[in-house]
Parts: sequence; structure tokens; C-alpha cells
Amino acid sequence: MAEQNIPAKDAAEDKKRKTSPGEFARQVRAETGKIVWPTRDETVRTSIFVFIFMLILSLFFLGIDSAFGAIVRGAIGLLQ
Repeated sequence: MAEQNIPAKDAAEDKKRKTSPGEFARQVRAETGKIVWPTRDETVRTSIFVFIFMLILSLFFLGIDSAFGAIVRGAIGLLQ
């Protein structure tokens, strides 16, 4: 006869076992210890980069918005 397979539901239940709150806290502490946190210099450099890029993009979109606004005002002016 064919080999009997374990149903997927039973296999999933075997993989999922309940974790006690203490064990969960130890796992969280262990995983947090693996995180590589950025240095202060990296954080400052990245923040400056984001600020400069934000200024450049805001000026770009201001220009695009002004151009389209002028085009629409001109088109409306032609219709009147």
C-alpha cells in the first residue's frame, strides 16, 4: 500500500509550540543583541542627506507645480 503521509495540519501543529513569556523575553533579548545599530556619525550623515534631498525635491515639485499652474491658467484664459 501507499506510504501514509502526515496531514499538513498536524505537521504545522508540531512546528508551532507555545513559548513561555520568560523564554520569549530571552529570545527577544538575544535577537536585539544581533542588531547592528548605526553610529552617531552615520545617523547625522544620513539625516543631512535626507534633508538636502528633501529640499531639492521640494524645489523640483514647486517648479513643476508652478509650470502646470501657469499652463492651466493660460488654457483657461484662452477659453474665456
